[in-house]
Amino acid sequence: MKITVISFDNWGFNQKIVDHISEEGHEVHHIDFSKFKYKYPNVLFKAYNFILKSFFKQNLKTKFYGKQILNELDQNPNKQDLILTIKGDFIAPEFASKIKKYTKKSTAFFNDNIKRCPKIIGVLDCFDTVYSFEKEDCEKYNLKHKTNFIYNFQEKKETEITKSVFNISSYGRSLDLITKIATELRKINIPYKIIIFDKKRKLKNNTLVTSVQETIPLEEVNNQIKKVSCLLDLQRINQSGLSFRVFESLGWHKKLITTNSSIRNYDFYNENNILIIDPKNPIITSDFFEKPFVEIPQEIIEKYKLSGWFNEFI
Repeated sequence: MKITVISFDNWGFNQKIVDHISEEGHEVHHIDFSKFKYKYPNVLFKAYNFILKSFFKQNLKTKFYGKQILNELDQNPNKQDLILTIKGDFIAPEFASKIKKYTKKSTAFFNDNIKRCPKIIGVLDCFDTVYSFEKEDCEKYNLKHKTNFIYNFQEKKETEITKSVFNISSYGRSLDLITKIATELRKINIPYKIIIFDKKRKLKNNTLVTSVQETIPLEEVNNQIKKVSCLLDLQRINQSGLSFRVFESLGWHKKLITTNSSIRNYDFYNENNILIIDPKNPIITSDFFEKPFVEIPQEIIEKYKLSGWFNEFI
């Protein structure tokens, strides 16, 4: 099959999809529009864009992305069997709707929710089929439910790993919550590494977390994950869809501490492996780390690995 993936791949997760498609023998092209850098010609355009966003729900940047994407599609002489668009709300609707003419099937996947990203509503009709990781959005807007995926799978659990916790989050997560969790881990003598990413600012006077301003490559994140026994997952406000931290824990046979209580409703949930904490009062005890890790049945894991995850699209 001829397949194109269009995505804003600032962390590198979607390149894993492209690699898998290629390994399956399909002809694949990746349009990563995070690499398209828009620059305001002058300060007047910046002010003009502010007015467009505030009063007309338009954005020069999403129009720019749309034009660049269609230019890339024009370079390919072959009509595609499938175009999968991820983060399609970053593309102005008048351009997103034109993607259909380049393919037999146009599919979108959203791993953000509509409460947080209301622009999603504006592009839902631009695709033949729309999937979302947010069950509430699926029910409300008649979308198909699909979680994130396991992009790296290790066949066997490493045994010689000390009890420890890892997390990397953008600055938008609650720093107060992260501080409370770090304090809880220190109380029970569990080593941890929590990284806060924000390209605009560096945290000061906080010795509990590591602050970075440069994007950390996904493979480096994976190297950090390999070293620990447990991952920390912090749910965004108004979000119940499962983050990539959840699927990294599945792929690497790691325990998980999470603020996302909806995880109880998934077939891989096991209280030995997953600790759900209250974001208002996070309590972590050493008992959780003492419980033996329970391996998840292979037939469940297969659904979330890229091989099973992508098959539904084709």
